[in-house]
Amino acid sequence: MKSHVQIALALTLISLADALTATEAVAQQDRTIRLGAFQVTAPEKWVRKQPQSRITSDEFAAPAVEGDMADGRFTVTAAGGSVDDNINRWIGQFKQPDGSATKDQAKISKEQIAGQTVHLVDISGTYDDRPPFAPGGGVQREKYRMLAAVMETKEGNFFLKFYGPRLTITENEKAFQEMVHGLKPASR
Repeated sequence: MKSHVQIALALTLISLADALTATEAVAQQDRTIRLGAFQVTAPEKWVRKQPQSRITSDEFAAPAVEGDMADGRFTVTAAGGSVDDNINRWIGQFKQPDGSATKDQAKISKEQIAGQTVHLVDISGTYDDRPPFAPGGGVQREKYRMLAAVMETKEGNFFLKFYGPRLTITENEKAFQEMVHGLKPASR
């Protein structure tokens, strides 16, 4: 009888270990973001959300750090428009407190990652928060920051935007950069 209990206990532990491994695999898959024939993996601390827009394929929230009133928002779109058009639109969504030109303050660079051209953008200032292409003014959010990457692939351009209160974005900057630099061919 004692050996039956030990066997049952061992089988239960094996089943739990298999279930835990499956749960970890689902959690990992839930953080995987497909970009055509490529993929990136969202940081562990970010929470997958239902996209707020039909043009957004993936959306995550980065929990607000102490002192910030809102989470950081990360979105992925494959919507049209050129690289320059999108970068210029993003720059236009920010105003500088001292009245200087945001374009002069924005940091824009280009890298090759996994054989793909990736444009990186870093913008700070007062953010005009409104739905994409909506007319009129949105909510003006002071001390905001946006980190963005445009990935050029054979399947088209993918636009990754991460924006929100400056402290929260800065706290997650390394995780964002690691995600972008982790671009790799998609698993099948």
